[in-house]
Amino acid sequence: MRAYRQQLIASNIANADTPNYKAVDIDFQEALRISRSASTAVNLTATDPRHVQGQAGNPLAAIPLKYPVPQQGNADGNTVDIDVERAKFAENALMYEFSLNRVSGHFKHLMELLASLKD
Repeated sequence: MRAYRQQLIASNIANADTPNYKAVDIDFQEALRISRSASTAVNLTATDPRHVQGQAGNPLAAIPLKYPVPQQGNADGNTVDIDVERAKFAENALMYEFSLNRVSGHFKHLMELLASLKD
């Protein structure tokens, strides 16, 4: 979800000068809650009896986009506040890196544990 939010914010920044472009974002806490409870699974069709039965889904499809209201409107209808978007981009990038480091550290710890059990 952090990567998805980063894409949205980057799109806002890229379209800062596009007339009538409406800035979008997600409420990260709401998105987490929705992704935990949403069932967006799609049944997969097996074309061979040896295929594994399963489900596929896009958990991001259930996350509603928010349209922030800018502090000051533009004459061309664009709602991107470049300063706000840059701040959100930097904060989200930091949180994304933190999440990756936490996951990486967790798996590194598991690998060390497995290696010690093997010896």
